[in-house]
Amino acid sequence: MPPIKRTKFKLVPEQLLEMFYWLKLIRAFDERLSVLVKQGKVRSGVYTGIGQEAIIVGTCYGLRRDDYICPLHRDLGAFLMKGVEPGMMMSQMFGKTAGLSKGRDSALHSGVPDLGIFGNTSMLGANLPVAAGLAFTYKMEKTDNVVIAYFGEGASNVGDFHEALNFAGVHQLPIVFVCENNQYAYSVPLEKSMAIDDVAVRAESYGFDGVAINGNDVLAVYQTAQGALARARTGGGPTLIECKTYRWHGHSEHDKAFYRTDEELAMWKSRDPIPTFTTYLRERHVLDEQKLNDIEGRVRSTIDGAVELAMHAADPVPEDAVTDLYA
Repeated sequence: MPPIKRTKFKLVPEQLLEMFYWLKLIRAFDERLSVLVKQGKVRSGVYTGIGQEAIIVGTCYGLRRDDYICPLHRDLGAFLMKGVEPGMMMSQMFGKTAGLSKGRDSALHSGVPDLGIFGNTSMLGANLPVAAGLAFTYKMEKTDNVVIAYFGEGASNVGDFHEALNFAGVHQLPIVFVCENNQYAYSVPLEKSMAIDDVAVRAESYGFDGVAINGNDVLAVYQTAQGALARARTGGGPTLIECKTYRWHGHSEHDKAFYRTDEELAMWKSRDPIPTFTTYLRERHVLDEQKLNDIEGRVRSTIDGAVELAMHAADPVPEDAVTDLYA
């Protein structure tokens, strides 16, 4: 066997395999949720990110605990990568007391300050000014922590997006704006909502760099994110990274996505980030059948354990609704 080489991204084989594990785990988590919601066992709205895993893994891999992320409703994988246990995340989806909000809310708005996770709002795009505020705090405190703010291409058409980017540009904030451009804002295709091809070009209006990349290539996302994070940590200001991708399922699990064609879906499925990365790892002799079986077995065990915990966790009681409140 040829010797294993270090990649140009300076990732050793163990790190590449770890990224592969995260891709597989996040995919498996969402796929299991999709089944469970059809079985009527999930109490939360379910917005899967199947097909978009490379964006989360590429941007979250190597983040510090004190770095903040502002994920979207479709970014459950970001919660896992930032340290939320799969069983706790699954319990959140089941509305159980073992979940993040102890059964008070769905996963859509939950946050974990201790892990640097800020809960999203239902008004997509409204999290971006908050993310800029978090980054402004880091700048005032003179730390080298960063914020990653996720949003979709549809959210780039609302005022909050432009206000947040303007504020970040004026103050040279340590923030990375990550656009998960999955081609549809619910049912509205890209060409029906904007007169440009790339969201990334909008960064220039606010005085910093924007770049559009293949969001299904985990190493391309990682390399781009690492450059942006390094600039942010050293006072270089914000960056906008637009990741071109596609969601395989509808906007939510109750959306049949009749607004798109089977041909379009098949074309994007052929660009699945997981087989692409699998081929890369195999050709570099990083991944063999034994390692693949071990990782897939670990993923299955983790997901099965998470579901088992959630299924048997206690339901919240009505009187708990008035606890953990701020006066």
